[in-house]
Order: sequence, then structure tokens, then C-alpha cells
Amino acid sequence: MLFAAEPLAPTLDSARRVLKKYYGYDSFRPMQEDIIQSILSGRDTVVLMPTGGGKSVCFQVPAVVSEGVCVVVSPLIALMKDQVEALKANGISAAYINSSIGQSEQNAICSDCANGYLKLLYVSPEKLLSPGFLQFLQRLRVSMFAIDEAHCISSWGHDFRPEYTQLRVLRDQFPNTPIIALTATADRLTQRDIQKQLRLHEPQVFLSSFDRPNLNLIVRPGQDRVGGILDFIERHPGESGIVYCLSRKQCETLTQKLQAKKIKAGFYHAGMTPNQRAAVQEGFLKDDLQVIVATIAFGMGIDKSNVRWVMHYNLPKNIEGYYQEIGRGGRDGAPATAVLFYSFADVLQLREMLTKENPQLTQLNLTKLERMQQFAEAASCRRKILLHYFGETLAKDCGNCDICRNPPTTFDGSLIAQKALSAVVRMRERAGIGLLIDVLRGMRNQAVLSGGYDQIKTYGAGSDLPYLDWYSYIHQMLNDGLIYIAYEEGYALKITELGREVLQGQRPLALKKFQPAEKAEKPKRGRKAATETTAPVSREAQLYEALRALRKRIADEQNVPPYVIFTDATLQEMANERPVSRMAMLGVSGVGMKKFENYGEVFIKEILAHGGNPAELDDSDDDLPTNLDPDDFSVPAPTRKREAKAEAGSTMDTSFQLHRMGLSLEAIAERRGLTVSTVQTHLTNAYAKGSELRIADFLTPTDLAEIQTAQAQLGGSPMLRDLYDHLREKYDYFKLRLASLYFKKLRGE
Repeated sequence: MLFAAEPLAPTLDSARRVLKKYYGYDSFRPMQEDIIQSILSGRDTVVLMPTGGGKSVCFQVPAVVSEGVCVVVSPLIALMKDQVEALKANGISAAYINSSIGQSEQNAICSDCANGYLKLLYVSPEKLLSPGFLQFLQRLRVSMFAIDEAHCISSWGHDFRPEYTQLRVLRDQFPNTPIIALTATADRLTQRDIQKQLRLHEPQVFLSSFDRPNLNLIVRPGQDRVGGILDFIERHPGESGIVYCLSRKQCETLTQKLQAKKIKAGFYHAGMTPNQRAAVQEGFLKDDLQVIVATIAFGMGIDKSNVRWVMHYNLPKNIEGYYQEIGRGGRDGAPATAVLFYSFADVLQLREMLTKENPQLTQLNLTKLERMQQFAEAASCRRKILLHYFGETLAKDCGNCDICRNPPTTFDGSLIAQKALSAVVRMRERAGIGLLIDVLRGMRNQAVLSGGYDQIKTYGAGSDLPYLDWYSYIHQMLNDGLIYIAYEEGYALKITELGREVLQGQRPLALKKFQPAEKAEKPKRGRKAATETTAPVSREAQLYEALRALRKRIADEQNVPPYVIFTDATLQEMANERPVSRMAMLGVSGVGMKKFENYGEVFIKEILAHGGNPAELDDSDDDLPTNLDPDDFSVPAPTRKREAKAEAGSTMDTSFQLHRMGLSLEAIAERRGLTVSTVQTHLTNAYAKGSELRIADFLTPTDLAEIQTAQAQLGGSPMLRDLYDHLREKYDYFKLRLASLYFKKLRGE
């Protein structure tokens, strides 16, 4: 077995080796290493990290290097299946037990656990708590319990599941085994409740940034939703996407309309049989279906990394659910779009539903719906609103939402905010929004008089503004993080540190002038921009599509989803870098040893068939074909390598000499008949081999200082992808590579 032949010690060094060998990454993402250190020390750990942030690695890597089996509690069969398939593809032994497998298979898996052959075992909460299963686990060496989607345990959360509350028995049955709770969506109150419900012992809590800068956030008016969806899909051919609908009927009707336009679409909802749902989900995961139209019954934990867009046909019930659902787009870190269609009719329909669903939680659910409505109607940066909801502050507007791209007119609202904040303080932070507005406007109703609020200094201080204006401005203050709602204290408003700064005049506040909503112009279909219809397809785009097609063929042969082979981000890097040697391919993010052994040669052949990148050939004595003609391998390997390297050196040197002559990247590419990215690769390789480039042609001292600061903030040796995201896509990969090489040269490395 893999692990018997290769014993590992539970240390950070062994964890880093596992990350490179099985996952293909050179370094951990920010915070992952600290989380893994906490887990390896035996501590209970809480991980709050956005979808696509790398939560799974946080417990999978410690499981590989620790003695025994990690038991992962997961809520959905589809989630278990996806993660186990991905682990096996990486060369890690894992299995799942749920209602989808027979007794004989369960017995075989249990035998593998008992014999120490498995490192991770995925189970549902129902299976975990079934008669005899906990007793079976008592006979094993359990390295840790990982509770995925941990927000399900809290009644304050958006997806409460009663069976999750029974997981507290794990502390009684396994008092010395660490418990890891992981979730992507938990507000302040839910985070605290998770720790209480699981009875965690002095857990170390890791709250990662909830920011997903690769997600483009858009809200559109609810008119002509079908037309807007068709227009979007037409402009994004071949891209996988999800449309969330409120009802089963909407799912089926919209799917029929998409299919009538020759779009490969399927619907998914709780009214279908398990086999029907499984077939649709399988088709989507394998890219046989481009679009899935679903209720919220679909998607929790779905590990499909290449979803390029997520749409909401209706307003979601709360921000937690919305954030989790849009988080299924762009999990590979590449750009993705989240579109929300909104009309007030959705609010009325949801209010009626929530009132009937759970009378005990009606007020909580209606308050959360109101926050979702505020998000949809907001006139300020949408990402700021989302991050503030989860207790995080964004220093500046994101630049990647519809509001930032088309900012509204603002005015100095400091005085208005100070009146409201002063009233909140004088009311001892015990009042909700409605009562606060009544006090500011000088109303004399029972709630105001019984609380004695007509006696405070700010009573009537805002009588010059109508109710709707105050309602808008207070919601803006909520969205901007000056105040928050304490659900557990009667939905009272509380002031944040940022709010106190505004109240004390230490920070100005810009507000958007209240304007009643106006009917927006309907989107027009069938008119693509000239650039979309006439722009030529680049070499990189052609190779990327060829690699996608190759990935799909391999995935179909192996009966696994395509992203299990390689993610879209990995294929895009291959298309940009064109690696045609073992070392170059292993340098691509997401290509580990196991995947290279399984797929490396066939992907290199595909790259070679599209012209290759001879400048990427290295000096290693690997046994892969490095000849530029993928169909001719008759030349002896040593001769083949010498010839290829000579040609590679020649073409790289030519580009370098033209650069030294003062030509720009574009001029070199035009003169040589190459793409700009190929010239960039030539110059990067020449610089890495010791040639001196004119760095100032590409990076200013300010650029270098900013990139160096970002490296220090991320810590260690961050991956270029993490630098790219951290710097909000300000610098392309060519500039980031040059800067990294520049700093290495300064350090003498």
C-alpha cells in the first residue's frame, strides 16, 4: 500500500511534501499552514473559509501524515463521492460509506479501515450515529473528526439540520480525538454556536477572508429574466453555469426554454427521484450538461471547480445562502460571474413562505431576508456589504461589482450618520431599525413613550427627513459596517468601531442620495459587441480548448468529472506556459506526481501538437518525448534532447537580443511571428538563466515595492496565483514572475 511503503511523520515539513507530491502545489495558501499546524498539535479547530478557499486541504493533508484514519462527516452523498474521487485521482486512499453502496462494499471498506489501508473515511451524520457504527470506530485509530458544512449544526444558521445536533456525542465517545469544524458561511452568532454545539475544548479559530475577488457581482432588474439568461449564455458559449430558482416549476419551465434554444441544460429539485437527480448531477459534473437549473436542493459542497457563472432567478432568502451558492462559481480561482435578478415581488413571495415555514424562527428569517433585500437594492460596493455581514471590513471598494463600475452620486452624510449613531447610543443599543427611525423623526407612539426615548437629546433630530429616506440611510450604514444587528438581543442595533469613528467626527461618511427605484431598461438579446464577434481567437485560447477536449475524453474514459483530471485554472496555465518537459509540467500549479504519471505525457503531446514551447525545455534526464513533432519519436532520445534544447536556446536568445535592442514585447512578437505570451516566456527564462533584462521596462520601483509587500503579507514563498489574487489582479503573471526572480537575485538565491 501507498502509506505502508512511505511512512510520514505528522510535521509541517511532511505536510509540505504531501502538498507537492499529491496536490501539485509548491506552497500552502494563506492560513492553511497555520490551520494544519493547529490540527497536527491535537487541538480542536474551527475553520471559516470561503468556498474555493482550500478548506478540504486543511484536514486532508494532516490526515495523510497522521497515524490512523480521519473520519469526515459530510451532509450529502454527492459531496462525498466528488471528494473521494478527487483524493483517489491524487493518489490518496479514501472511501465513503452512505446509503448509495451495498452491505458487501461497506464491509470491505470497514475491513480496509481496520487494516490501516485508508487515510480518510467519509460518512453521513446518519451513518455515523447509526447503531454499532460508533462502536466500530472505537476499535480503530481515529486521527481526527472533520465536520464539514458545520453551520448545519446551528439553528441560527441558514441551513439548520437537526441530525447534526447529535454530533455532540463525539466528545463523549472520543474525548481525546481532535474535532475540526469547517464551513464557508457562518455569521458572528453561528460561529459561536458551532463551538457550543460540538462542545469543542478551547478551539483555535481561523477566520479566513471571505473575499472572493475573482467573483464579478451583478444585480439586474427582474424584468425579462429569461431573455437576460439567454443573452448571457450566448455571450459565454461552453461555460458551465448554475441557475437557482425558487420553485420546482420554475426550474422545469426555464430548462425547457433553454433546451428549445439548443442549450444543454437539465433541472434538479427535491421532487425528482434520487436516480433522476443523480443522473442530472453526473451530467453536469462531467460537462455533458452546460447548465443546471436548480432549487437550493442542489449544490452544497459540490466540488466542480470550473463553474464559470451562477445566476439567481429569484432573490435568495438570506445572505448566507446567497454567498454559499455564488461561491460555487470560480472555485479554481479563475474569473467567474454572479448575477442576481431582483424584484420586490420576490420579497413579498418569500415573506409569505418564511412566515409559514417555521413560526418559531419567523422574525429571524424575515430580518435576514431584509438584509438580503438591502444587498439587492444597495447603492454601494456589494462586496463590502457581503464582507461586513460576515464581520470583515474591506478597506476600499472592490472594483469588481456593478456598483463599483457605475458608481452613484454621493454626498457628505456625516451629520445624518452622527444623528442616527448618537440616537443608537442614547437608546443604550437596545432598539431595532423601526424604533430608531421613529425616535429620529419625533414620533409619539407607545414604543417610543414607554421606553422614555422622547426624553433623549436626539429625539426628533431627524424630523426633516421622511421615513423612507431614513430607512435607506440606516441600511447604507449597516452595509458600510457602521452598525450591525444583534439577532440574539431582540434584533437591536449595535455600533462597530468604524461607527464610533464616524460618530466622533474622526472619519467622514459618503452616503448615496435616496431615490425611489425606477424601472430599468430590458436587456436586448442578439446584439453582441463588435469585439466579441470579430476578435480573432488567440493561440492560447485554441490550445486551452484543445486541452479541455482532451480532458473531457480522458474523464469520460475513466468515468470521472473532468475537473478531477485537471482544473480549468491548471489547463489555462498549461495553455499560457506550454510546458513540454517533465520539470516544466510539474511546475504547473495543480500537477502533482500522481497526475503527472497518469496524464503528463498525453497532455505534453497535445501541447506539442499545437506548436509547443521549446523555451520551456529543461536539462533534466526525464524519459518523456521532448521533440517538437509529437508524431515522430524515431530519433534517439539523447539526440532529440540536444536538438530540441539547441532550438529552444536559439529562439529564446533571439527574443532576448531583440529586447536588448530596445524593442517592446509587441514589436518582438510581431517581428518573429509569435504571441506576446511566448515572448514573455522567452524573456522570463533568459532572466532566470542569468541574462540581464531591463526590468524598468516592465516594473516601476513602486510596482516592485507593492509586490514585495504583498509577498511579506502572504508569508513564506507564495504562489503566483495567490499574489495575483491578493493584489486584486493588478499585475499579470509575467510581471509577478519577473518581480519574484528580481527579489531572488537580490537575495543571492
